[in-house]
Amino acid sequence: MKSKQITKKIISGKYKNRVLKLPSKTTTRTSKAIVLESFFNTLQFNIVDANFVELFSGSGSIGLEALSRGAKNIMFMEQDREALKILKENIEQTDPSSCEVFSGDTFVNIKSVVKTLQRKDESAYFYIDPPFNIREGMEDIYDKTINLIASLPKEYVELVIIEHMSGLEIPTEIGPFTLKKSKKFGNTTLTYFEHE
Repeated sequence: MKSKQITKKIISGKYKNRVLKLPSKTTTRTSKAIVLESFFNTLQFNIVDANFVELFSGSGSIGLEALSRGAKNIMFMEQDREALKILKENIEQTDPSSCEVFSGDTFVNIKSVVKTLQRKDESAYFYIDPPFNIREGMEDIYDKTINLIASLPKEYVELVIIEHMSGLEIPTEIGPFTLKKSKKFGNTTLTYFEHE
């Protein structure tokens, strides 16, 4: 028996109610609607005409929501083959010309993303939702993620947002970035970092 395709809809904006496919639960997990709603309420109009980078993007639902709400350019980063296929199908539902996909290891590809921003001399919002570290092979994912954030040149960063397990201890300072606020939604917490 073929398993049913899981989907979700874009919540708001230009592509409201477009149906996005989601990869199987084993490879990625989807951000809860309440988390997304809170995140976009926090950013509100700041996202209009902004660049948006979604690391570990899975289905791309956060980046595509940002696009729907007026972001001008979305960069997606994903390694999993099944997720990449679905991500590309989801992009086709919106505006492919505003989207760029960096397939492969996020920790390697981040350099290409930064170079893209440097070339344009523009900054971006970085939304980071790493796989939970309880998954096999992911034990050091948060350490690597924190090192990645510390390496980001602050002049190309508007804000760094990490979606993580609520029990995780996140440092208040990561490289040039300082913890601005944290908001908890049950097992998931959104933590915002900014620079001076």
